Amino acid sequence: MGNEKKPQPKMGFTIIKDDPTDGHKGFGIGSLSLENVTPVFIDVEEEIATIEVGAMHARSPIERGIKFTLDREDSAGGKPYWLIWITIEYKEEGPYYAGVTACEMVVNREKRRGYKNFVEHMNKLDRSMKGRIIVDEMDDVSKRVLADFLKEHNEALWDRSEPELHKGLETN
Repeated sequence: MGNEKKPQPKMGFTIIKDDPTDGHKGFGIGSLSLENVTPVFIDVEEEIATIEVGAMHARSPIERGIKFTLDREDSAGGKPYWLIWITIEYKEEGPYYAGVTACEMVVNREKRRGYKNFVEHMNKLDRSMKGRIIVDEMDDVSKRVLADFLKEHNEALWDRSEPELHKGLETN
């Protein structure tokens, strides 16, 4: 009985709900709440948008088994994707799409290599959480796919969103 070892608790990244400190000044101070953030992948070739929660930790099915680098040549001939960070906030009328930012990715399954800029992905996540709309780098087809996805997912959220989002996802 005395020789049994208790397993050590693992310190991993934790998604904390509501007030991360709950009034105390101890562990967890300064933690971010990712409660209202959803990652969505757009498959540019297939023209499909899907929610991939695993992308929060770079563990989505699209990313698994791929070594990502900053060198675009490593993933030459690969499949293009957009990772979209979507943040939902609340105002008097109800919830709305507050922050929407797009990050480019390329995945070459044959080579098991991909292109993505990790720093850009984290900065865009941060900007989405701060209510920014950054979709200007996206191609028109991907903008249309994203706009359709957001409308179909919840039209009321789309309707309550800022005009900046609607304008940013307009296509020619």
